[in-house]
Amino acid sequence: MPHILITNDDGIRAEGLRALVAALQGLGTLSVVAPNQERSAAAQSLTLRQPIYAEQVGEREWAVEGTPADSVILALNKLLPEPPDLVVSGINRGGNLGENVFYSGTIGAAMEACINGIPAIAMSLAHRGKQFDYADSAKLSRRLAELVLREGLPKHVMLSVNVPQKWNGGVRFTRQSEKLTRTRLQPGTDPRGRMYFWLHEQPVTEEAEADTDYAAVLAGETSITPLELDRTHPTSLNHLSHWAARLRSS
Repeated sequence: MPHILITNDDGIRAEGLRALVAALQGLGTLSVVAPNQERSAAAQSLTLRQPIYAEQVGEREWAVEGTPADSVILALNKLLPEPPDLVVSGINRGGNLGENVFYSGTIGAAMEACINGIPAIAMSLAHRGKQFDYADSAKLSRRLAELVLREGLPKHVMLSVNVPQKWNGGVRFTRQSEKLTRTRLQPGTDPRGRMYFWLHEQPVTEEAEADTDYAAVLAGETSITPLELDRTHPTSLNHLSHWAARLRSS
């Protein structure tokens, strides 16, 4: 029976994680190792200057006082008796589209699994409202997990999946979009006179290219984007290599 590790960045009590656990029941042995509180936008950051605490909170469930990547590292190296066959991160409360790939703790956890040679999926519910319905994304999570367990993934590749809340049933394999949103900083002043800023994101400001994650979700379809660990740009590697001679120390 396969072993599946479930994690997230919204915290171990998050509704999306619980929907994912319920959806994957019976598919294999499930272990849950996730942050003890919300750690959204933690990317793949690690805790290096203080200890990482882990508390067992249920059968095969641990709450980690650390980041999503910390949680995966503890799971793989200490908490689980054997490596999992698959890591599923999510279901995130909100989309991880375009540039958010670089900031997302949901994706960071899946990337940590990918670094360690374990197939990984990052699941996100692409919705901005107050009410989140995880039913469709949970069902798709199970179908996709079954496929990955049966057929595998390319080495050093993980899947970033964004399911719109009003999903029309369509699925597209997409590339990561360029930045389409606008970063906003809402200023304010605290009672001691110190200036602060709330950082948030303004919705899409221009039309998304047709083959991208944003375009799929805006059309009501699920976007699945294969993300690769190796960020080397081969064209630039070749094009810029002649600079080496100019940069060598004489």
